[in-house]
Order: sequence, then C-alpha cells, then structure tokens
Amino acid sequence: MGYAKERGKLEKLSGKIVGLDIYNEKNFAILVDSHEKYSHTIRILKNKEPELFMELYTNELQELKGARNAVKESETDEARQANFLLYRDTIVRIMDKTIQITKQTN
Repeated sequence: MGYAKERGKLEKLSGKIVGLDIYNEKNFAILVDSHEKYSHTIRILKNKEPELFMELYTNELQELKGARNAVKESETDEARQANFLLYRDTIVRIMDKTIQITKQTN
C-alpha cells in the first residue's frame, strides 16, 4: 500500500515544529494543532493497515497526550518551558518513527 500522501503530511508537520524553541501561547497552539493532525493521520493509517499502525495509534498517542498535559499543568515558567521542549521532541520523534514505518512498507 502506498502511504505517500500521509507521509507527506507528517513530513510537512514535522518541519513546521522542529524550530519551535520557546514556549508561548502561539507556539503551544502550533504543537497542539500538529498533535491533532498527527492523530488524524495515524488514525487513517491504522484503518488502512491495523497490524502495522495499531501500536503507534495506542501507545504514541497516549504518550503525546501525557506530554501535552505536562505543559498545561506546569506551575512555573521554567517547568513549562522544559515540558514544552519535551512535548515538541516527543511529537517530532513519533512523527519520524511513523514516517520511517511508511517508508519501509512501500
């Protein structure tokens, strides 16, 4: 099965968020939006090929949700900044992992 369309979406999203280094509401909104778009894309992939993408769908989405909540629940600016970077790195890592799986299955 071809996954070029979904891989293209993920590559575009990943490129958009890599450079976000400073926490502010705008950057956080970009990460949350990217998270939601990733969620939609991985759902499509899971429906096409459940045996390949079910684990990503269940485990990685849960990890992303936890990282997002850590940013929201941070009590200090320093903790919020650190958790923001962890959230960003988590999204990038998970997207890269998904992109690699789509490349291996073509």
